[in-house]
Amino acid sequence: MNRGSGKSSGETLIEMDRTARSSGEENNGFHTSSLSDKESFQLENAGSMLSVVSECTSTVSVCSSHSSVAECEQCEREHTEPQQHLSSFKGVEKQQQSKDAVYFRDGVRRIDFVLSYIDDKDGEKKQDRRKEFEANLQKAGLDLETEDKSESEDGKTFFLKIHVPWEVLATYADVLKIKVPFKANDIPPKKEVPMSWLFTPYRLPDHVMNPEPDYFTYTFDKSKIDFFLIEDKETFFPPSTRNRIVYYILSRIPYSKDDKDKKGIKRLLNNGTYTAAFPLHDCRYWTRSRDANCESERYSLYKHWARFSRFYKEQPLNLIRKYYGEKIGIYFAWLGFYTEMLSYAAVVGLLCFIYGLATFDNNIWSKEICNETIGGQIVMCPLCDKKCGYWKLSTTCSSSWQSYLFDNSATVFFAIFMGIWVTLFLEFWKRRQARLEYEWDLVDFEEEQQQLQLRPEYEMKCTSRKLNLVTQEMEPYLPLTSKCARSMLSGATVLFWISLIIASIIGVIAYRLAVFAAFASIMKDSPTNKLDVVGSLITPQFATSVTASCINFVIIMILNFLYERVAIKITDMEVPKTHVEYENRLTIKMFLFQFVNYYSSCFYVAFFKGKFVGYPGNYAYMFGEWSGLRNEECEPGGCLIELTTQLVIVMVGKQVWGNIQEALVPWLRNWWVSRSARNHPESLYSRWEQDHDLQDFCQLGLFYEYLEMVVQFGFITLFVASFPLAPLLALMNNILEVRVDAWKFTTQFRRPVAAKAHSIGAWEEILNMIAVFSVVTNAFIVSFTSDMIPRLVYLYVYHPGTEITMEGYINDSLSVFNISEIPHANLPEEGENPEWFNSANMTTCRYRDYRYPPGHEKQYKHNMQFWHILAAKFAFIIIMEHVVFVVKFFVAWLIPDVPSDVKARVKRERYLIQEYLHDYELEKLKVQLSQNSPSVEQCTCPTTASAPLKVEMLSDCLT
Repeated sequence: MNRGSGKSSGETLIEMDRTARSSGEENNGFHTSSLSDKESFQLENAGSMLSVVSECTSTVSVCSSHSSVAECEQCEREHTEPQQHLSSFKGVEKQQQSKDAVYFRDGVRRIDFVLSYIDDKDGEKKQDRRKEFEANLQKAGLDLETEDKSESEDGKTFFLKIHVPWEVLATYADVLKIKVPFKANDIPPKKEVPMSWLFTPYRLPDHVMNPEPDYFTYTFDKSKIDFFLIEDKETFFPPSTRNRIVYYILSRIPYSKDDKDKKGIKRLLNNGTYTAAFPLHDCRYWTRSRDANCESERYSLYKHWARFSRFYKEQPLNLIRKYYGEKIGIYFAWLGFYTEMLSYAAVVGLLCFIYGLATFDNNIWSKEICNETIGGQIVMCPLCDKKCGYWKLSTTCSSSWQSYLFDNSATVFFAIFMGIWVTLFLEFWKRRQARLEYEWDLVDFEEEQQQLQLRPEYEMKCTSRKLNLVTQEMEPYLPLTSKCARSMLSGATVLFWISLIIASIIGVIAYRLAVFAAFASIMKDSPTNKLDVVGSLITPQFATSVTASCINFVIIMILNFLYERVAIKITDMEVPKTHVEYENRLTIKMFLFQFVNYYSSCFYVAFFKGKFVGYPGNYAYMFGEWSGLRNEECEPGGCLIELTTQLVIVMVGKQVWGNIQEALVPWLRNWWVSRSARNHPESLYSRWEQDHDLQDFCQLGLFYEYLEMVVQFGFITLFVASFPLAPLLALMNNILEVRVDAWKFTTQFRRPVAAKAHSIGAWEEILNMIAVFSVVTNAFIVSFTSDMIPRLVYLYVYHPGTEITMEGYINDSLSVFNISEIPHANLPEEGENPEWFNSANMTTCRYRDYRYPPGHEKQYKHNMQFWHILAAKFAFIIIMEHVVFVVKFFVAWLIPDVPSDVKARVKRERYLIQEYLHDYELEKLKVQLSQNSPSVEQCTCPTTASAPLKVEMLSDCLT
């Protein structure tokens, strides 16, 4: 268990009262008091704040602003008592620095953040913004050091390096309520799992898995420094925490003297004042840092995590969390757990597929189709008008055998198993998440405060203001009329794009109907029919299905590219108030688009194709009889094999394209940007320049990673009854996905700003929704897409004789139609019928349905067997759904969301916090009393107390 980081909250920048900077009294610390989303801090005295701001800005910040070492040395000589962090000033020139230098030129102060900019010729306004912004950064206590453009590899980029001193770190750690260690964990470790040695090959070394000791932690309090286990102030807060604090400050510092509402690094990046803002990687990924004081965690992550040869190893989650922060750590924990759970579903799916292979010879109905005396004598009615001729049932022999591999009795078992597997996955993830929340100090993490942070775009676009009844301060707001208008326009846009997706799917269906007739006409005498192995597989149905699926996949990719940008645009138009609200709205839109885009074609094949066909002489048409596009029929083997084909092409195609896009595109971009710098000596290609040339990890980077996996989750749950090997394909993809994402983060992207997150957010609700919906879809697939129910009805009700057998099923499942009654518009054109067809001898044809034969008083009406099968299908759906849902809810009730040992540890930690704080305060009071006891008699208290100095949020920033 790796403890040492705290929770993010929603406070804004601490800004000190002007009286605090004019006072000279000593300060013992801050005492916080809660005031809704804002906090006001009462200063006991103002001296400490003077040391945080005035002293740093008058000495350290001035020194750090110089661009040459000689000037800094002069600055040092002017101050007889330099700051502690300048005591070992080394004066290291850039030419003497290595590629891994992550310190200021003094070699002592660590670079916590880097800003880059290009000094444009016409950028006087940008210069003023930078000057004001950097001045306010110095007032906030940050140390700055600038690298001139002449020192950069391209000769035109300035780099502003930022260091956050201990006093500022301590102040903001108090504000952000970061948890830090106060006592070593005294709970005995859990006993090893029996036979745990079997997992040794999959484990990583202990120094990689547990980089820090196990501690009990408590929210940092600057007034109780000696309460915490602080060995070295320079390393007490890890770099991820330091860069999070710096970004918190950067996001709230104003850059305009006239308008204090203009603040934050995000706006400065948007308007081009700065070109980039990022924390540094600690070293090059392929080798350890030459600096002994550097952690080389990036190298450890690459060596043990981001290499493809480590695909079978566990992930070093504690190190990932320490280096990248909790939000990214939670993503990789979820992805790893999802991949692990997929292995169980993949094994069961593979066993179901093997069962289909093992019972291949028991497939009596396929044998009947392939038998020349049965299937070879059954003449089938044309599948389309004019261009399709009569055909023999035996031509579907191969597709019937293929269908059996996925459409057998194991299909029902696997559909039920996946309904239960989804519940186990979600419930066990909750337990895993609860354990991570405790281990990563997220138990008391509250997103409500974080949600109260207004987006800069919201503040900029909302010119109206109203009184906040909680804070009693004026804040920007969006009028109700504007909000309604924006929401209606956004909703209309979403509906338009969904309609566009549906229209494209209808277009693909029309393509299927149109080209099927063409394929049927062309392929009847095709040379491919004479091929030994694949000749029997290449049928008009197969050719239509494959080409339509490929076209549909291309359309999906094009629409995916377009509506990603549309979703962002319309979400921006809505002007969400907070970052959390923005991400939630975007999540809903994007998933809705993805759901319709990726799954609509599968829904068509599963639930619409072959269901509304009609019968010879009364066919149903897609756009009316005038269109000539007759609705598609399923083969006698069923539509399940076509659903399998559609699922495989779209799912596998998306996964392959996604991996290429994720890995190849960033690599090519980075190669192009750094192609010249790679050949320069290391003195000309510094650590910050190397990171500057990497790809920026955008705020929505993780959003797209989650979206990709959730769409895949939908494929393997919603339609898994049609393809038991889908979890196996997903497992193989995810094993690669983990390492591709790790490689991307470690080698191709700048180091992201660390962020807090205690869960996967809104995605958890989407997964729950898919899990419930998947039970319904799989029940309908087994009932209406598969031929399982008609076979069972025939086996137990309609089989001939006393012995239960499937013999005669094919003949029973096909109805008879009189050829002479087929309308002339539906008859094949001359030359389209095969040579063996003789209209004089063949008076009837067969079609797939349960209808009375010609000559019956109810001819061509549905017979009683049809209604029995329909009733059995609905009965199966009801029974399967109730069984699976009962088991799901029972399993969810049986498995507690929080493990018992985690509950015990949380209670133990809270108990120790109360006990240790009590003892600490008591000891402190004793010391204070003992120091004051000799002069108690002489002490006189003033009759009036001076007003306490106040430190508030959202005030004028240190001006």
